[in-house]
Amino acid sequence: MHRVLLARPDDYDGWREAARGLVSAGIPPQAVSFEVAGEEVGLFGDDAPLPEGSRDIRVPKAFPGLAKRVALHSDPERYALLYAMLWKLQSNRDALSDRADPLVVRLDRLAKEVGRDAHKMHAFVRFRELEEEGGTTRMVAWFEPDHHITRAEAGFFIRRFPNMRWSILTPETCIHWDGEQLAETPGATRADAPDGDPVEATWKTYYKSIFNPARVKVKAMTAEMPRKYWKNMPETALIPELLAGAQKRESEMIETSLSRRETVPAVPKTRPTNVEAAWAQLREEAGACTACDLHCNATQTVFGEGPLDPMLMLVGEQPGDAEDLAGKPFVGPAGQLLDEALAEAGVDRSRAYVTNAVKHFKYQLRGKRRIHQSPNAGEITACNWWLKQERELVVPPVTVALGATAGRALFGKPVTIGKLRDSPRQLPDGSTAFLTVHPSYLLRLPDRVRAEEERARFVEDLKRARRFAETS
Repeated sequence: MHRVLLARPDDYDGWREAARGLVSAGIPPQAVSFEVAGEEVGLFGDDAPLPEGSRDIRVPKAFPGLAKRVALHSDPERYALLYAMLWKLQSNRDALSDRADPLVVRLDRLAKEVGRDAHKMHAFVRFRELEEEGGTTRMVAWFEPDHHITRAEAGFFIRRFPNMRWSILTPETCIHWDGEQLAETPGATRADAPDGDPVEATWKTYYKSIFNPARVKVKAMTAEMPRKYWKNMPETALIPELLAGAQKRESEMIETSLSRRETVPAVPKTRPTNVEAAWAQLREEAGACTACDLHCNATQTVFGEGPLDPMLMLVGEQPGDAEDLAGKPFVGPAGQLLDEALAEAGVDRSRAYVTNAVKHFKYQLRGKRRIHQSPNAGEITACNWWLKQERELVVPPVTVALGATAGRALFGKPVTIGKLRDSPRQLPDGSTAFLTVHPSYLLRLPDRVRAEEERARFVEDLKRARRFAETS
């Protein structure tokens, strides 16, 4: 058995030198053990001498970076795992690309855990001022890493605080910067670090004042910042106390909000007094729109249509073949189905303003047929200005987004119909919207039974929007 004794837990250089010699000598992983000075277990009896490297060892570019990160982990098997990977790479240069290999999966996990620990060190180290002999001051912080990252992350703090004298104390090792050189000392205890400074009292008062219990998500917070770091930062040391009184404070906030609503009447958003003239001008300007390339092949711009004080605004994806030729929205097969569904839902079509997220027909020619193509994100964005102008003039109390493209245009981000379909949603402008399928989706369903079920659900979505509009 060949035993490799490394100088310290993060001795990547020592591991690399020994591993090169072992691999070049043909020593398999099962014949090698790696130990750290001071942590020897001594279970393998006499040690065979370590061979010296006789040839260069070639590895993929990704391996050294992975190995340096894994070497910082606290897993006692990390160096043996790295050597097993190095051995495998000699016969298979692409071994690191095999995402199904348990060894690759484990090494990736170790590297990610080290990365998260480094991120926490960057985020949660808090320096406190300490007066030294001779009248000088030093900023001192206490941190408890999960892995051996202290030396490796010293460079981050040197770059961040190059002109400050600072020390970071950890249980394993302590690092000290005097503005020119970095020094190390053995590990310390929490008692060796200062408790606080005068500035923290002001900071705690401020943090208490901005703490919002209604927005606290303890599970999400502890996932990003485990409780063990709370006591080391002035603001997070207050969290247990603030959480204990969160329910009472949340109730007080609600009562205050309700009282303000009673005393200060809401000012409803109103449409312009010259809405008819403004809408006619907007439609004329849209007819000459060249914001994207769709105008090059479309017959004409298809603008919205309907009353300017509607009960509902219906927003579809884009005009189809029939709409492109007629210059009117929802006059083709999908429009006919929409009319029927609106009637079943008790919605008077004359009380609905209908429009599309994109105003030009996008299609692909197949012989003489023009086959519909969904607009991309750039085309939706380019046309969104017109939709916003329509909404500012019409000011619909309730909007119904017909399909994912309309939902994306209205919400400003991709949406999933299945997740948002059954309840009202608030749009960025504060108004209410419902999300459902586009009627063309119902026309494409091959299964008759399912098509009937989906059509009934579509009608129910329109009923829900109508009821909300009638009571709002």
